Amino acid sequence: MLHYLMQTTSTNIFLQTIGALNDETRLSILRFIDINGAVCVCDIESAFGMIQSRISRHLKILKEAGFLRVERKGRWAYYSIRSPLDKFRQDILKEVSYLDIVVPEFKGSCK
Repeated sequence: MLHYLMQTTSTNIFLQTIGALNDETRLSILRFIDINGAVCVCDIESAFGMIQSRISRHLKILKEAGFLRVERKGRWAYYSIRSPLDKFRQDILKEVSYLDIVVPEFKGSCK
C-alpha cells in the first residue's frame, strides 16, 4: 500500500509539472523569467500586457509545479527560477529555450 501511495504521489507531481507547461502563456512567462532573472510581478504584467490576477494565477501554477521561487521585498513579489532545480525541470527549461516562443521585452516598470 505504501508503494502505491508513493507512486501515486510521484505520478501526481509529474502530471502537475507537465500540466503547468500545457499553456503557451505560462511557457512564455517561464522563458521570460529564465532570460531576465528575478522579476517583479508588475514587470511581468507590463511586459505581457495582462492584468495582475491572470499573471498571478499563471505564476502560482508554475510555482506549484516546482519551477519558480518567490521572494518578497516590501510590497513587491519577485519571481525567479528555483535553485537548485532538479534535472527533470532543468531539462524542461532547456527544451523550452529551443521553442519558437514570443518573449516580450523586459521594461523594468517596478518602482
